[in-house]
Amino acid sequence: MNEPVLVLNGNYEPINICSTKRAMGLILEDKAMVLENGRGVIHTISRTYERPSVIRLSYVVRRPRPRVRLCKREILRRDNYRCQYCGRESSQLTLDHIEPRYRGGGHSWKNLVAACPQCNRRKGGRSLSQAKMQLLRQPFEPHPTAEYLFGRYKDNTWAKYLEGW
Repeated sequence: MNEPVLVLNGNYEPINICSTKRAMGLILEDKAMVLENGRGVIHTISRTYERPSVIRLSYVVRRPRPRVRLCKREILRRDNYRCQYCGRESSQLTLDHIEPRYRGGGHSWKNLVAACPQCNRRKGGRSLSQAKMQLLRQPFEPHPTAEYLFGRYKDNTWAKYLEGW
């Protein structure tokens, strides 16, 4: 009952991921309908229900455009879990401010990169030119596409709903 279910807005725009239990609550309250059933059925004493994989709300929810949250997990994901100075792949990456905060560098997408502990210590509190280091690629804010936002949950039945958003 805790498997992820893709929730589509009334206009088929992907808006969220919820558990099967929450999806069933929306379906039973007639707030949503099952679009894809790739997981079998749920049996109760008196009825049998489809186990949803994708549901669509029966109304349109107006909401602001989503943004990717600025956090360590998303920065590591953007940088493909590689140090942006030496290119080494590591499970113990840290975050580095390109322009140190005490020198006016902000806590933003364009000033944060993934760095291995050795490169982070080597750079220290200096700028790139002072440390004589270069970035492998310039940092950027990732676009909040449906594939980027919901791709890590990946279910075979979701592909046609995630394309184009």
